[in-house]
Amino acid sequence: MAMTMMMMRRAAALGARHILAASSSSSRVVPLRHMSADAGAAMEKIRAAGLLRTQGLIAGKWVDAYDGKTIEVQNPATGEVLANVSCMGSRETSDAIASANSTFYSWSKLTASERSKALRKWYDLLIAHKEELALLMTLEQGKPMKEALGEVNYGASFIEYFAEEAKRIYGDIIPPTLSDRRLLVLKQPVGVVGAITPWNFPLAMITRKVGPALACGCTVVVKPSEFTPLTALAAADLALQAGIPAGAVNVVMGNAPEIGDALLQSSQVRKITFTGSTAVGKKLMAGSANTVKKVSLELGGNAPCIVFDDADIDVAVKGSLAAKFRNSGQTCVCANRILVQEGIYEKFASAFVKAVQSLQVGNGLEESTSQGPLINEAAVQKVEKFVSDATSKGANVMLGGKRHSLGMTFYEPTVVGNVSNDMLLFREEVFGPVAPLIPFKTEEEAIHLANDTNAGLAAYIFTKSIPRSWRVSESLEYGLVGVNEGIISTEVAPFGGVKQSGLGREGSKYGVDEYLELKYICMGNMG
Repeated sequence: MAMTMMMMRRAAALGARHILAASSSSSRVVPLRHMSADAGAAMEKIRAAGLLRTQGLIAGKWVDAYDGKTIEVQNPATGEVLANVSCMGSRETSDAIASANSTFYSWSKLTASERSKALRKWYDLLIAHKEELALLMTLEQGKPMKEALGEVNYGASFIEYFAEEAKRIYGDIIPPTLSDRRLLVLKQPVGVVGAITPWNFPLAMITRKVGPALACGCTVVVKPSEFTPLTALAAADLALQAGIPAGAVNVVMGNAPEIGDALLQSSQVRKITFTGSTAVGKKLMAGSANTVKKVSLELGGNAPCIVFDDADIDVAVKGSLAAKFRNSGQTCVCANRILVQEGIYEKFASAFVKAVQSLQVGNGLEESTSQGPLINEAAVQKVEKFVSDATSKGANVMLGGKRHSLGMTFYEPTVVGNVSNDMLLFREEVFGPVAPLIPFKTEEEAIHLANDTNAGLAAYIFTKSIPRSWRVSESLEYGLVGVNEGIISTEVAPFGGVKQSGLGREGSKYGVDEYLELKYICMGNMG
């Protein structure tokens, strides 16, 4: 199982950066003089708000790793070390599970209204501290401040939404088959939830899971990525301040294989929720079988973006740009393949390249930046491999195609033309700022190309034809479809994929069901 869970690190990191178990120190935070002025000022603001946490959270207490080991958290834009956080493993995770299990019995017995009020307070605190949270996110993940602020609002929206849904978890009364019986259906919380989250959305991927879990009466053990634990710890701190009881939310980070094994092997953990790669999702499904856990998985994507001849070019360029280059292409719903009908291919390509040229690459703390760095060196090497494969097979680089002059893990926003289905850029998820353009002739061909993948998370269509939008949307084998829109995620709609992009849904009223069990009660002698 330990070898199985080694795959978890790849889900959180795209590649193999080993955990560096540095010795612990009393200060933990690297002195500000070792940082750039902007990063130092940002860290000072975060520290002043009391949101710079570097220890794990177990049973409401901030604790070091039991062996004293720590792991560095780096700024991908500069390589600066932001902090050393506790590097935890199986023992700490077992204690976190025990804490969550103990708290479950009291938290689940609260009224829906009481849970709702605590979640609402958490939402209010997230919004009140959105600037500090966005700064943390930009520092440890690299995304521009504008995007980070957007993620805080988006992430907090799940807490607000599920605070409201907590009061709307209804059961049923079934008309009985015999007059002296009453048939009832209750919805009850599944129990302790293990939530494993990735680095690309370090707040929203947590709140989208923890929000509905707490609303239903579940308790959670969160395992954030070792690349972006600071945002998770700050959010957990605010949950405590909101009055969510000790033990309801626990956070452990560090040794991914040990943490994952502990969550999978525990019979007290009744559900695993995971966002990450398809390969790791399969391992978690297999690992959950021994204890028959409930599993929900939001896995990899290979999103097609289909631009038809009758599309509004300006709308299509704007939507494709947003769908492709948000978070430097590091999202599972990115437009991974841009299919353009032959009649407008040249016109669209010219306008799209011009729009991509306007993207400003830089440190996310700079106001003008619209694209930050990739998360690490392995991510850059993957992008280079995909572009090299495409050009070796006949594709042409129309813009970019190499590392940015800024160095570190910055990569130029790139457009590659005449991509075909035998290239890695078509077959696999690049997870970087590379937009492949693929010409097609007919609607039927576009649908075939779009569905020619094991993934089925998100897809996008640009057309002025309402009949075509219906036909194509219904034919696409994807869980999410955007029509004339590149940003489609919202807390009020179900998020999730089909085929090998996952199981279950997050967000919306449908996301609540993932954390509930149905109980049927037959009451006799009621005549």
